[in-house]
Amino acid sequence: VRLVESGGGSVQAGGSLRLSCATSGFTFDHYAITWFRQAPGKDREAVSCISIHDGSTHYSDSVKGRFTISSDNAKNTVYLQMNSLKPEDTAVYYCAALYPYGISWLAAGWTKYEYDYWGQGTQVTVSS
Repeated sequence: VRLVESGGGSVQAGGSLRLSCATSGFTFDHYAITWFRQAPGKDREAVSCISIHDGSTHYSDSVKGRFTISSDNAKNTVYLQMNSLKPEDTAVYYCAALYPYGISWLAAGWTKYEYDYWGQGTQVTVSS
C-alpha cells in the first residue's frame, strides 16, 4: 500500500496550490481519503475528506469555502485545491485512507477515526 503526496511548496498569502495524493495497493473506490495537516508545535488537524464510493465530501471550518477536495478514480488519486491561502495554512499536509462503514458513520467521525494507511507528507508554506 502506498499513498504519495505531491504539490506542496511555498506561496504568498492569497495564492493557490493543488496537492495530489496518488494511491496504490488497495481498492481505491472502497475507501475514504482525508487530508490532514500538522504545523510545528500544533496538533494534527483533519482538513477535508472524500468518500470515493459516493463522492460525499467534508471540510473543517478553517478551510471551508477555500479548499476543494476531489478524486480521479481512473488514476486512484485525490486532489486538494487550496485557494486564498493564509499563513496559518502553513503545515505538513498528509493524506490518509480509511475504510468507511457508511455515509453517516463517516460524516460523524472522519476527523477522529484511526486511519488505515498514511502518506509521508508534503510541506506547504504560506508567507505573508
